[in-house]
Amino acid sequence: MPALNFLPELQDVYEPLYPEQLQALHQQVVQEGGELASIQSRFNYAWGLIKSADVNDQRLGIKLLTDIYKEEPTRRRECLYYLTIGCYKSGEYSMAKRYVDKLHEHEPNNKQVQTLKKMVEDKIQKETVKGVVVATGVIAAVATIAGFMFRKKK
Repeated sequence: MPALNFLPELQDVYEPLYPEQLQALHQQVVQEGGELASIQSRFNYAWGLIKSADVNDQRLGIKLLTDIYKEEPTRRRECLYYLTIGCYKSGEYSMAKRYVDKLHEHEPNNKQVQTLKKMVEDKIQKETVKGVVVATGVIAAVATIAGFMFRKKK
């Protein structure tokens, strides 16, 4: 992968396209033959889907990007970037971590990659803490109920 320092800004991904714009990207792919459409047309459509607020669109974008990643080695860098973001936005944090780690392997000094990696790792840490808090709360609630039931029987 070439070591370029340009990747799209993260905030750009959170600005969804207008429905007409996304439809135009979809139409381009359809006109070119769907799965036989050019890599660029499919990539543009996947990019638009990733930007969507709809998780089903994001998942379709992830699938398209995964296919492009496998087919076109020259687009892997961009695919990894958007796959990370798509997985992050759709709540698939472990997959986002896998993609960003692979991207970081090739570009450890790229500031945008470092920022994306930190964002993913911070989210995973928050989700882990949240899970521990919820589990602790459930255990405490079960223990309290069991205690009340045990006292009633005495």
